[in-house]
Amino acid sequence: METTDSTLPHAIMACLFAALISVGAYIAIPLPGTPVPIVLQNMFILLAGFILGPWWGLVSVVFYLLLGAMGLPVFSGGTGGMVKLAGPTGGYLFGFIPGVVTFGLVSRLGKHAWYFNLMAGVIGMAIVYVFGVARLKAVLDVDWTKALAMGLVPFIPGDIAKIIVASILTPPILKALRHIQQQTSDG
Repeated sequence: METTDSTLPHAIMACLFAALISVGAYIAIPLPGTPVPIVLQNMFILLAGFILGPWWGLVSVVFYLLLGAMGLPVFSGGTGGMVKLAGPTGGYLFGFIPGVVTFGLVSRLGKHAWYFNLMAGVIGMAIVYVFGVARLKAVLDVDWTKALAMGLVPFIPGDIAKIIVASILTPPILKALRHIQQQTSDG
């Protein structure tokens, strides 16, 4: 996506990733003892940053959040609205903004090498967790130990797996997109 000089393909891809993030939010597994479900949306946010870069990835996440804020059922479990953004999981949603920028910036620094994508994923997810756990703590009025036990610890293994999968998928996806772009510009 980085080699095109037209904004239309970027805008289309940003909308596509906003849709994928929405679909990923529907894949939500509730966990006992926490309002935070296991979701697939953060893997699509990782891919948005890795593939679209920091700024078009940001566009996709902001578009997704705007759709949800308007009440469309794009948040986890098919919910939407400002109440969800103000609730205990709202910090994770807002954390996606600096998270996707971090995913894109660090990934670009390493020219999408899988190990830079791993580093980008870890750093970006840590940022998402800072926002998410802080909001969870504040809304539920719990101590830090409880907030970390509810909003971080159960999700680490799954998020590590998502970071690894997104890191592995990014180079072939970018190669396919460059091939498609070359084919459409040649023909």
